Amino acid sequence: MTDRAAGRRCYASAPLQAGDEVRLGESEAHHLVHVLRVQAGAVVTLFDGSGAEFPGEVLEVRRGTVLVRAGAPQRPCRELPAPLHLAICLPKGDRQRWLVEKAVELGVATLTPLVTQRADRSSVRGADKLARYVVEASKQCGRNVLMEIAPPQTWPEWLAAPQSPAAMRWVAHPGSEPLGMTAAAAAGGGWLSVGPEGGLTDAEIEAARAAGWQLVDLGPRMLRIETAAVVLAALAGVVLARAAPREAD
Repeated sequence: MTDRAAGRRCYASAPLQAGDEVRLGESEAHHLVHVLRVQAGAVVTLFDGSGAEFPGEVLEVRRGTVLVRAGAPQRPCRELPAPLHLAICLPKGDRQRWLVEKAVELGVATLTPLVTQRADRSSVRGADKLARYVVEASKQCGRNVLMEIAPPQTWPEWLAAPQSPAAMRWVAHPGSEPLGMTAAAAAGGGWLSVGPEGGLTDAEIEAARAAGWQLVDLGPRMLRIETAAVVLAALAGVVLARAAPREAD
C-alpha cells in the first residue's frame, strides 16, 4: 500500500474479497470526490472491519458514487496482543465523539456504555451515532478491525460479565492505590471501568472490590471521565504489549 493510498481509506459495509467491484455509498464517495479529488485510475485502500485491507483501483467516478475494484487482501498487524474492553458512563455531546475516537486509536476492542446510580441515563442512547464515529476513527488511524459498541450494561451486569482469570480488571477510583505498571494477569486482556462524573457510590465500589476488581488511582488531579478512560486504556495497552511473547530475532 502506497502512502497516498493509505490516506484514502474507505469503509465497505459488506464483506470483501479480491476482485470484488464495490460501489461506495454517498458518504464515502463524497469524501473521495469532493475532498480528495479522486479520479478514475486512482489507488485507494478498502477495509470491511474484518481485519484485512484491500488495495483498490477506482474504476468509475459518478455524481454520488464511486466504483472500486478490490485487490488481494493484506493483514497488517495493528491490534493489541490481547483485547481491551472499556465500560464507561458516557459523557455528553461532542465529548462522546472524542472518547470514541481515542478508544479506537488506542486499540480498544469493545466499548460498553455503563448505567450506574449516578449516571445520566440519556447518554446511553445513540448507538448508531457512536458506530459512525468508530468507522471514521478507524479510517483515520489505520485500524482494520472495528471497535464494537456493546449494548448498555448496569454496574452489577458489568461486574459479573465472564472474564478470563488472566485478565486485568481495573476500576478508576480516586484515593485508591496508585496504578502500578505490572504485567501480572495480563494474558487475558483488560477490563477497564470508569464511572460517572459524580463518581461511583460507596456501594458500587464495595461491590467491585468484593468481585475481585482492582481499584486504581490515576493521580492527584481530578480527571474528566473521558480523560480517565484514555489514561486507563493507554496504560493497559502498554502492559499488554510488555506481557506479549516476543518473536525470536
